[in-house]
Amino acid sequence: MSKIKVTDFEDGDFVVYPTHGVGRVTGVEKQEYGGEKLTFIVIHFEQERMTLRVPVQKAEESGLRKLSNRKVIDTALKTLKGRSRAKRTMWSRRAQEYEAKINSGDPVQIAEVVRDLHRGDDQPDQSYSERQMYQAALERLARELAAVEQIDDESASEKLEKLLKAA
Repeated sequence: MSKIKVTDFEDGDFVVYPTHGVGRVTGVEKQEYGGEKLTFIVIHFEQERMTLRVPVQKAEESGLRKLSNRKVIDTALKTLKGRSRAKRTMWSRRAQEYEAKINSGDPVQIAEVVRDLHRGDDQPDQSYSERQMYQAALERLARELAAVEQIDDESASEKLEKLLKAA
């Protein structure tokens, strides 16, 4: 993979920062720290009401990327329809794995978490922490789907929930 450059991102572009999800580039800033001039990609995350400044030289290492293409999103949606691969290991271990998948920023891995933690009406209830993790993964996936399909987050969530119920 080639080095990320400032010119790779334009104002208004949607991007994915793995630990925060989908944000929108609001500009590029140059600042001086300790005598060193640094260039930052400024990203605003509407949902969290947060602005993040990612140094260009650390952008690739941090996992910053453009939105997924249609093919990746379609693979993620197909993953939702698959069989749950929830293991019978202790929740604490699975929770760590799921957290790592969510924070990877990879829509297919996030879809795996959503699929594995989804409970149908005929299935036993989840624990509080399972529900929290399910919601976090669902929201993260829905935001990227919404940005790719240019629909609102709620419509994207509904689309994901429909796919899960049909599976």
